[in-house]
Amino acid sequence: MLSYAITFFIIALLAGIFGFWGVAGLAAGIAKVLCVVFIVLMIVSLFSGRSRRL
Repeated sequence: MLSYAITFFIIALLAGIFGFWGVAGLAAGIAKVLCVVFIVLMIVSLFSGRSRRL
């Protein structure tokens, strides 16, 4: 999931350099959403991994 966010970030950078502002904005938006989802899933997995079932 994090690799997708990095990929869309690179696409956004390249599109911004070449002047495709619409594509850059779309790719940056997708990268932001994927990054937030990754962080939320990481936090959930940290808390679920620490709890022990008795």
